[in-house]
Amino acid sequence: MTALHETLRRHVDDGSLPGVVGLVARGDEVEAVAVGHTDTGRTVPLERDSLFRLASITKPVTAAALLMLVDEGLVGLDDPVAHWLPELAAPMVVRTPASPVDDLVPAERPITVEHVLSSRCGWGFPSDFSLPAVAPLFELQRGGFAPQAVPPMDELLAEFAKVPLLHQPGEAWLYNTSSDLQGALIARATGQSLPDFLAERIFEPLGMKDTGFSVPERDLHRLPTAYQPDPDGTLKVAETFNDGWDRLPAFPSGAGGLISTADDYLAFARMLLAGGEAGGAGGGRRLLSPESVARMTSDQLTPAQRESSPLFLEGQGWGYGGSVDIDRTEPWHVPGRYGWVGGTGTAAHLVPATGKVTVLLTQVAMTGPTPPAVVRDFWRVTA
Repeated sequence: MTALHETLRRHVDDGSLPGVVGLVARGDEVEAVAVGHTDTGRTVPLERDSLFRLASITKPVTAAALLMLVDEGLVGLDDPVAHWLPELAAPMVVRTPASPVDDLVPAERPITVEHVLSSRCGWGFPSDFSLPAVAPLFELQRGGFAPQAVPPMDELLAEFAKVPLLHQPGEAWLYNTSSDLQGALIARATGQSLPDFLAERIFEPLGMKDTGFSVPERDLHRLPTAYQPDPDGTLKVAETFNDGWDRLPAFPSGAGGLISTADDYLAFARMLLAGGEAGGAGGGRRLLSPESVARMTSDQLTPAQRESSPLFLEGQGWGYGGSVDIDRTEPWHVPGRYGWVGGTGTAAHLVPATGKVTVLLTQVAMTGPTPPAVVRDFWRVTA
């Protein structure tokens, strides 16, 4: 039994997780471990190819897709997003983050493609959820474990236009919303739905056969029951594979809507490590330029923007779609390490300097910005 297996086994045995899949790849060497079951009833063992809600580790995939359009010249980093999303042409901003939602000033500059790529569009979640302008935004992005509750894209964008920005465009990093706007921008700019674009341009070339926004009925049994922890540590059911995952949501979320496997995500990470080229089934096809991969995996924030965000651990910044380690504050914080942690207990990172990829997939929701114990132990044992 390896150290990775022992570590993951311990978290299943103590009851904090029904099951977990962990994968670490160093070059061509891959270790993958599946421990536990798909639910607390321990009826079906987890497998290496079990399907999981990726939650926020969807964000790097969406960012990569938008950068493909930048590489092709279809959109430019400095272009106003209103060219494709006219609903967002004249946003209003609360006078201060703590101001009432009717104390507004005009935006001082247009929201650009780069603003949404770097999560600095002005909409998004701050450290203080009690700020007045956060409530209407939270109501719009209430998908979470109920993606079918979110309206279609055109309707959602019309509602976004009524919500004031929390900060002027480009001035502050805010979580989540920008990635959903990236998905909408891709759909409008290409005339394709986000699921179709990702399937054609990323999933098929990389052989990611199990990745998408829905699950074929024949594969629903591979999707574990999802749980949320109560304060006493008890796990309560958040959703099951019968909760609508056999059909596409009305608004496929570029911020957190994908379902995938550990090996599929490894294929995506390896493409980034190869500077944008698809290996294996992709036969060396270039998906992204090396320049776009470098921008994606480099910190795009100012020191003040990093320090104002409680979602970042000390020594981290943000690229496009994921965090970037700047300082070695922990053994696993290698400068340049890129990735993120998702709200369903998922984590995926790659280290360009060493070629290492780590992927962790569980079905227990996170309860805050601090990674749960299993994630930190996984990083420790794979450092």
